[in-house]
Amino acid sequence: MFILIMNQLIKMLFIMILAFICYRLHIINQEGNRNFSNLLLMVVNPCLIITVFQTDYDPGLVRGLLAAFAAALIAHVIGFFIAHFLVPEKNNPDYALERFAAAYSNCGFIGIPLINSVLGSKGVFLLTAYMTVFNILTWTHGLILLNGKFSAKRLKEGLLAPIVVCTVIGAILFFLQIRIPSPLIDSMEYIADMNTPLAMMIAGFSVAQTDLKKICFHVRTYWISFIKLMVMPLAVLVFLAFFPFDRDVAYTTLVAAACPTATTLTMMAIRFERNYTYSSGIFSFSTVLSVFTIPAITFIADFVL
Repeated sequence: MFILIMNQLIKMLFIMILAFICYRLHIINQEGNRNFSNLLLMVVNPCLIITVFQTDYDPGLVRGLLAAFAAALIAHVIGFFIAHFLVPEKNNPDYALERFAAAYSNCGFIGIPLINSVLGSKGVFLLTAYMTVFNILTWTHGLILLNGKFSAKRLKEGLLAPIVVCTVIGAILFFLQIRIPSPLIDSMEYIADMNTPLAMMIAGFSVAQTDLKKICFHVRTYWISFIKLMVMPLAVLVFLAFFPFDRDVAYTTLVAAACPTATTLTMMAIRFERNYTYSSGIFSFSTVLSVFTIPAITFIADFVL
């Protein structure tokens, strides 16, 4: 698994570097980045999710999906406890941002292309469980953390996210064994193939918009990135090693947990008037570092799982 992950991340890194250069050369601007993000979120990812559910019914897949939900929930709880104890509230005005950054992964933009490349459609099938748990918790626990209160309206917004809606639609089609006509599903698969390059282009554009020099001299960014990229996934790995999860379920959960800080943090920081510049910096810095830390985590996992 380490070799597969490493090879794929090198390819993804080259795409991200190309996107970084394109943004700095003004070939693409912030509005273009926003449009690409919307395209990935609203069209490409939903097509990918639905296509992976277009498979023959298999009780093993259902058991794997249920196990993936349980593993995802526990992985997030582990992240919450780690963030709570390693990011103190005292004398830290940005503690809420930092705890969110340390606990929540970019399991969609980074996780989907990575899992799809190494585990294929079955991996993405299992990853939908992690992403669904992520969406529910970011708009409950995450919302309380950043905004100080729960909002049923915001939770509804999270539950109506394209990935969650398409997961439900895909699951219904899967359990009822309803097949999408060949010309349509073939077209959706062509669109789904855009996932990896588009996700990494967006990551590159985002990194290009940040002041990397300023980030590199911000000590807290290193600490939060270390918690997110090393401490949390290693703790999840310990949990996975002690429970008899299927290997694909275990690796899917681990890679999702090892992904960099979620882009959702920056969007929520802007919405709730938090320090969005700092949150964007953590996202960019952790995204760059994850090219090295994710292979390191999977290398250790190959000896444990």
